[in-house]
Amino acid sequence: MSDMQLKSQRFRREREDTWRRLEALVTKAEQKSAASLTDAEILAAPVLYRSTLSALSVARATSLDQGLTAYLENLSTRAYFFIYGARSTPAERVMAFLGDWPAAVRALWKETLASLAISLLGLGLAMFLVSRDPDWYFAFVDPGLASGRDPTASVETLRQTLYHDDGPQFLSAFAAYLFQHNAQIALVAFALGFAFGVPTIIALMTNGAMLGAMIWLFASKGLGFEFGGWVAIHGVTELFAIVLAGAAGLKIGWASAFPGRLSRLDAIATAGRTAGAVMMGVIIMLLVAGVLEGVGRQLIVNDWARYGVAGATVLLWGLFYYGPRPRRVAL
Repeated sequence: MSDMQLKSQRFRREREDTWRRLEALVTKAEQKSAASLTDAEILAAPVLYRSTLSALSVARATSLDQGLTAYLENLSTRAYFFIYGARSTPAERVMAFLGDWPAAVRALWKETLASLAISLLGLGLAMFLVSRDPDWYFAFVDPGLASGRDPTASVETLRQTLYHDDGPQFLSAFAAYLFQHNAQIALVAFALGFAFGVPTIIALMTNGAMLGAMIWLFASKGLGFEFGGWVAIHGVTELFAIVLAGAAGLKIGWASAFPGRLSRLDAIATAGRTAGAVMMGVIIMLLVAGVLEGVGRQLIVNDWARYGVAGATVLLWGLFYYGPRPRRVAL
């Protein structure tokens, strides 16, 4: 037997008990849970883990047999995730996100108001310009979106586009187009916020201008109420999501332009943590809006029912984001 083999066997005999104890603890926690361990086992785990890491370091430095080294590496990895890994269950992580998400939105209330104001400015400007010259309409509304919905259309043609008279296939295609458009606006408003917020402002004004031009068009034909219900059934959720995405972009843009005492990258990273939580929620809101747009709006053709659904979404999102929260009692 070679000298190296003798050293390896001696090394294993002197320390194997520690490894076996650690392996037993980790296996017990993996098969059951960390709660199944006794207090003594929990206190012993870090000590056994450090001893195993030390043995792994020696094994690598002295080139002991590869099988032993591989075993120690695997055991150390499993023990690391047991000791330092997340203890929460998937359900607990979901509940934590549902708490962090509205908290992040509330933290951006100033940016949310600014984002809303910018959107309304674009809406009002478009309505003013189109009312003076209808040719401005095509500067704000994409031709793919304006099909059948332009200043030359008759009242009856415009009315048909709000209900099912133009066929469910067209409605499905239009709903998909509008959802894709608004999702792109939301992502652009957030993703380009680092450029001092300028692209975010442009995206918000562009989206507001498109809506303003379409409001003017239908209102000028005496269909303002009907168009409002058509938009509101999904628009409360979708447009609110865009406003929040704009707020997240403005948050990052402000941090980029005015980092304060932090470096610019650190300021952006700090703002990005809050903005990122908001954007995770925005994605969920866009999915909800997609369901309302692709299904609810096509199945619900009564104007008052559409406004009822819109009012319910206002109430639900308002309570979820800004409603009172129970205070945590310090123990």
